[in-house]
Amino acid sequence: MISSSHCFLILSVALLLQVLLSPVSALTLTSTKYINKLCQMSFVVDKPFCLQTLSAYPPAASATGLLPLASAVIRGIVLPQAKKSASFANGAAKKEPSLKTQFHTCQEAFVSIGDSLMSAFEELERDPHIATYDVMTCTDHTTKVKNLVGKNTDVASKTLIEMTMQMEKLIPLALASTQVLGG
Repeated sequence: MISSSHCFLILSVALLLQVLLSPVSALTLTSTKYINKLCQMSFVVDKPFCLQTLSAYPPAASATGLLPLASAVIRGIVLPQAKKSASFANGAAKKEPSLKTQFHTCQEAFVSIGDSLMSAFEELERDPHIATYDVMTCTDHTTKVKNLVGKNTDVASKTLIEMTMQMEKLIPLALASTQVLGG
């Protein structure tokens, strides 16, 4: 027979677990609400990609508001892709002497994208309209890269184009991040 102290202990543990897990569930629902709102912005064409990308990134998935979410998207998801692409273009310029000028120009384009994204990140709270403009300039640079190396057949150019295409999928998420804040 179970004593009353054992019943009390089991009941206490069950209640404690329920209390401890409730904020986690509430946080998940809240951050999901913010992610859904951002992914519904008009600039986001690929909504499943948006939902999957943001939900998989812990700072975005645990965001407690639209500003922290927007910050996580720009600084934690989109900006690193620009830096990675710039670094790849720099390395390709060193390995492919015949395409050095093209790859160097591509590197500069991705550095400019990174600078624009960093500027947008810094403007998010102060002036989302300026942040929106900063992000919109990024598409000029991806177009430049595609026009410059898009027809090349070497492996490095093809890889750089794949990275550019990924950047073009991420830029709308950054743009939606500024828009959701009123930009």
